[in-house]
Amino acid sequence: MSDSIKWVLNTISGGDRYMDLMSLEHTAKAREFHRSFPQYAPTPLVRLEGMARRLGLGGLYVKDESYRFGLNAFKVLGGSFAMARYIAGELGRDVSELSYSYLISPQLREDFGQATFFTATDGNHGRGVAWAASRLGQRAVVHMPKGTRPSRFENIAREGAQVTIEEVNYDDCVRMAAAEAARTEHGVVVQDTAWPGYEEIPSWIMQGYGTMAGEAAEQLGEPPTHIFLQAGVGSMAGAVAGYFANLYPDAPPSVVVVEASGADCHYRSALAGDGRPHAVEGDLSTIMAGLACGEPNPISWDILRRCAAAFVSCPDWVSARGMRMLAAPLKGDPPVTSGESGAVGMGAVAAIMEDGACSELRQALELDGSSRVLLFSTEGDTDPERYRAIVWDGAYPSAEE
Repeated sequence: MSDSIKWVLNTISGGDRYMDLMSLEHTAKAREFHRSFPQYAPTPLVRLEGMARRLGLGGLYVKDESYRFGLNAFKVLGGSFAMARYIAGELGRDVSELSYSYLISPQLREDFGQATFFTATDGNHGRGVAWAASRLGQRAVVHMPKGTRPSRFENIAREGAQVTIEEVNYDDCVRMAAAEAARTEHGVVVQDTAWPGYEEIPSWIMQGYGTMAGEAAEQLGEPPTHIFLQAGVGSMAGAVAGYFANLYPDAPPSVVVVEASGADCHYRSALAGDGRPHAVEGDLSTIMAGLACGEPNPISWDILRRCAAAFVSCPDWVSARGMRMLAAPLKGDPPVTSGESGAVGMGAVAAIMEDGACSELRQALELDGSSRVLLFSTEGDTDPERYRAIVWDGAYPSAEE
């Protein structure tokens, strides 16, 4: 595997098939649902003014999701909204009628009963589903891929879910969860990727992510010129890109999709240039566990091929450097605790602005002193031991080191 960043400009023309999915109307409904949670508060938007000047940017902003609902990651936004939408549909009601107080009440159990929500996860999504199921009096079964770190397993188990680590990769865990749900009475798959016949729930999950995007837009106060979005299956990236394209239809921000080089299915799909999603097989080895997904979500891929300006494949050192830069920023800038999957955008921005090998990409994206760049740190130190090994002890040094 190469230690160099790889990139490709997007030359694929996309359609509008799924753009309405992230309309302001749909995302507003998700946000109102999340606001009914007593745990809800907007997560911080950190302004890195010193870092922006050093990198030659007009502004650099980081949405810090380590504060989300006390779960150290953003994923709960999607899983909780999808579960609420499913329950509302079963009851013949609109989700706007289902507040958090009703969903945790004995009345829900009387009206709806109990379902078992199945999912596959590298950590954060499964924890969010387990947390939501526990609060709503539902069951959760979570399958994790081989190589899962113990801390991520334990975080999910503490929420009361039935959780296993399997000897297969993430994408095979998804298939396992779907098969078990099909065999289980009142079994439901809550997965942020789609396949033929399974598109509704992934769409709801993406709408749930719109809460994070809407908060960021309000906190910024002015449109970003560029947004760097990390992608595993691509649901978060597609959701945020779609939201901002709907918010600023006349001048949408330039979107850059960043991935782990060990699981760069979007980069390879863009490189193929045929408009179709292409999978990466095998162990999907990377420290960016939340991005270790080999098959793009076809719904979000359709949005990204329309909205993305470029796709960037990043070795692990890019994420590790981003973690260190956020943890120890320039004097006057607030630090951000960002995990392996959360910090790759920071590492990619720094490399593009500072590395001569990336100058062509920098020029193509028109990244300069007038650029306002928005990043999403989608997780905190969800694996504390590895976080300290990288930030304190210098694990995964930069390529030139």
